[in-house]
Amino acid sequence: MSSYTAPLKDMHFVLTELARVDKVAELPGYEEAASDVVEAILDESAKFTSGVLAPLNASGDQEGASWADKSVTMPKGFKEAYAQFVDSGWNALSGNPEHGGQGLPKVVAAAVQEMWKSSNMAFSLCPLLTLGAIEALELAGSDAQKAMYLPNMIAGTWTGTMNITEPQAGSDLAAIRSRAVPQADGTYRIFGQKIFITYGDHDMAENTIHLVLARTPDAPEGVKGISLFVVPKFMVNPDGSLGERNDAYCVSIEHKLGIHASPTCVMAIGDSGGAIGTLVGKENDGLKYMFVMMNAARFAVGLEGLAIGEAAYQHAVAYARERVQGRAIEGSPSGVPIIQHPDIRRMLMLMRSQVEAMRALAYSVAAAHDAAVRHPDAAERAKNQAFVDLMIPVVKGWSTETGNELSYLGVQVHGGMGFIEETGAAQFMRDARITTIYEGTTGIQANDLMGRKIAREGGATIKSVIGMMQLTRDEVVKQAGAEFVAIAAALGRGIEALQQATDYIVSNYGADVRTVASGAVPFLRLMGIVSGGWMMARAALAAQDKISSGESDPFFPAKITTAHFYADHVMVTAAGLALEVVQGGTSALTLDEARF
Repeated sequence: MSSYTAPLKDMHFVLTELARVDKVAELPGYEEAASDVVEAILDESAKFTSGVLAPLNASGDQEGASWADKSVTMPKGFKEAYAQFVDSGWNALSGNPEHGGQGLPKVVAAAVQEMWKSSNMAFSLCPLLTLGAIEALELAGSDAQKAMYLPNMIAGTWTGTMNITEPQAGSDLAAIRSRAVPQADGTYRIFGQKIFITYGDHDMAENTIHLVLARTPDAPEGVKGISLFVVPKFMVNPDGSLGERNDAYCVSIEHKLGIHASPTCVMAIGDSGGAIGTLVGKENDGLKYMFVMMNAARFAVGLEGLAIGEAAYQHAVAYARERVQGRAIEGSPSGVPIIQHPDIRRMLMLMRSQVEAMRALAYSVAAAHDAAVRHPDAAERAKNQAFVDLMIPVVKGWSTETGNELSYLGVQVHGGMGFIEETGAAQFMRDARITTIYEGTTGIQANDLMGRKIAREGGATIKSVIGMMQLTRDEVVKQAGAEFVAIAAALGRGIEALQQATDYIVSNYGADVRTVASGAVPFLRLMGIVSGGWMMARAALAAQDKISSGESDPFFPAKITTAHFYADHVMVTAAGLALEVVQGGTSALTLDEARF
């Protein structure tokens, strides 16, 4: 069973050449993100994830989290690993310095978080939810709430959750029934049941801060009547010490296909008189605040797709180098490692090229987020925020769907041994499966992309992005060599396909939303693949610049080769996806006419 090694060379390349972390470090407040500091952080993270988190991945999967007497116990080694995680300051990496954080940019945090997720996805889900809760409290919490909760949450000594889903509601938040009854002292008594609550209970931290959606007595129906409340596991005394146990308990954990070490809890809130909670922000504005958490979580889950694809790829490459089976296809006297077989090499290149494309897109979006928050020019902030808003559903939806495909390929490379749990390939496939579902299914992401991010604004932002893609293609055309000819041609066809599908959406969404929406997921896939091709073209250009300047590292020609492979084997699907979006919506046999 192979171990995880952070792909530091590619991470540094993407950060410096594509995400331009040097430009991020010029933004007000991010001056500490100098190249030597970033390099040191990534090096230390690589040591921690390979040395502490990765060894617990398989054992945590086999043992799983356990529940008894309304409490969750984590698998062996997790509590100690989390203590090291906190003591080393990893949870505070991007936190607000005002509350004890290190204040590093999101693009640096994204690279570090990718390592957490590749090495041990189940472990990484705990800080994922905490970081989302921190963002919501920073946006809408009162000064008292921030002072009470944020220092410990940023440090990681307290963790956070999102309590959204209910049994009868699922993703339909308008159907939420949890109640919040106001009290004379300004607090609320919260009553309800929540399901699928990641790390709703565990024994790694001394307190858990639940953010809970509920309705006040006079709230309007639907999503306009939802408020957000802080409900701590243990009440916090005025001096910051922990007080009495609050009335919010985990009453069971789910038995799941994967991420066995991550407790997915059923939470009973208020069964013994009501859990004490305090309102976050304004009454009935809870969904707006919760979307801050959800957007942060959606980007983080997109990183999971990237990360598990990277882990599955490393696992598959290691096996293919060692496994001797069959003679070379051109004939050989004895068996050869299976990495010499053409189809194995094809699958490995499909894995590597798409991992690199996902990494480049995710880090670039993270860098745009940093500019949207810190750039001194308001117009630049707005432009970057529009790009981030457009790309969040792509990072989440396309990266997780692709991560699932890559984990499947990882099993396939192993052959029959991939179906055997002991080799470890199957765990990646099982763990990856949830990523396309939670924080909004791929269909939800696709509808968000098509409706809110494209049709609502008449395609303004995506047309701007297509313009940037065209500029990259123009630069690729200027390069010599067969690889660049192929990359330019594939990117050009991808841009045409994306433009065709975008024009169809903008022209028809308002008149026939149901028909157009039938192509939402194919469009999201198209957007992801072409965006990935754009990033790989940029990577090829950057690699060629390094070669032209005298760099002899074989990494750079390998990057161009990988971009060429992506153009030939992945970008070719763009035209078909565009046809699926357009012709699928206009075909005579519509989904509504189909009989099931």
